[in-house]
Amino acid sequence: MNTPKKPQQLRMLAPASFRDKLSRRAVIKMGTAAAGLAIVAVACGGDDGGSSEGGDTTDGSGAGGNQASGDWSRVINAASGTLAMYTWGDYNDPLLVGEQAEKAIGATMKVDYFNSNEDLITKLSTSGGASGFDIVVPTGPYIPQMIEKGLIQKFDKSLIPNMVNVDPNYLGQAWDPGNDYSVCKNWGTTGFMWDSTVIERDLVTWTDFFDACMNEASGNCSVLDTGPNLWGAWCWANGKDWNGTDVADLDACEAFLVDELAQHIKKFDSYPSTAIAEGAYSLSMAWNGDARQAYYRIEEAGGDPSVWKWALGSPDTELWMDNYCIAAGAPNPEAAHAWINWELIPEISIQDLQYHGYHTGMKSMSELVAEIAPDLDKGDMIFFDDAQVANMHTQEITEAIDRQVEILNKMKAKAGA
Repeated sequence: MNTPKKPQQLRMLAPASFRDKLSRRAVIKMGTAAAGLAIVAVACGGDDGGSSEGGDTTDGSGAGGNQASGDWSRVINAASGTLAMYTWGDYNDPLLVGEQAEKAIGATMKVDYFNSNEDLITKLSTSGGASGFDIVVPTGPYIPQMIEKGLIQKFDKSLIPNMVNVDPNYLGQAWDPGNDYSVCKNWGTTGFMWDSTVIERDLVTWTDFFDACMNEASGNCSVLDTGPNLWGAWCWANGKDWNGTDVADLDACEAFLVDELAQHIKKFDSYPSTAIAEGAYSLSMAWNGDARQAYYRIEEAGGDPSVWKWALGSPDTELWMDNYCIAAGAPNPEAAHAWINWELIPEISIQDLQYHGYHTGMKSMSELVAEIAPDLDKGDMIFFDDAQVANMHTQEITEAIDRQVEILNKMKAKAGA
């Protein structure tokens, strides 16, 4: 990453609007008819209530009975061995999963990556509790089914005292009200970026994105490798609710994405920033943090980042929160607790934010950024105001998810990508 050169005024999200969105929208809508979702249908270890390494020693209110300390660099829990994390691509400052982690918790880290929540759940489900992973990073609405299927275990919250550093607005979400199994890693949204020397018009809406993919960027367009995101983009382009389950809408979505769009797609790429810097795409659907990283990578590769433009998807787009969890059967749960606790030290959290480009949910974020990262670059791709958040919508896991994944697979077959 290049060192940012100029400070800029940041628009900080008013946390109340974010919490209202998640509390109101991020609810699992699976009845008994949907309980056999394909993504969790494979037999897996653990009982329905999940498993636990160590008991919950707090009062279950998110931060529990732990007391905040003014010393953010206080000694954390000691751990040893190897710590394995399964997460989204390029999602942590390499130092924080490398030499700094080894010094902080005494464990060497091994990090593997997945492209979608469905991939994560399939991996854990098929392992029978022996995935070998300690820390996993699912998106919030997927957590209840992971608890139900015993894929993640309860925290010993006495080992994560730094949870008190998380803004209460980012705790106690509908998917885990007591934060017994999860804690906010960061949150973000989805949009797209394009090379303005290839696509000379402004792109504003998802309709614009699809049109450019089928025209100026045909054969050089990438989309996220997740069925729900592609279904969502189609819904937002057509004034539909992406949490809807209408079969006619799913049929129309499939007809467009498979029969019209797929042939123009070069790759299904959940982390396009590196390929963008290498000149592989002229238009990419991207999460905001990865798009922000693309600007630095383009410059590092000798390109001109100024010709690339970024836009939030409109008129609507998604709002997601990813969470640190500990996998059932984790080989080194002590190290997992210790590393998560270390990541929740504000200075460490802001260091990570500067790399991955997502809001990490710390208390007093404006003050922390001003103090720790006063020259933070492209803050408008990290922090969003209430007007922007008003058009973001959290995913609900409905019975339509299997169809969304099926549409993605049909698109890949048609695209040959």
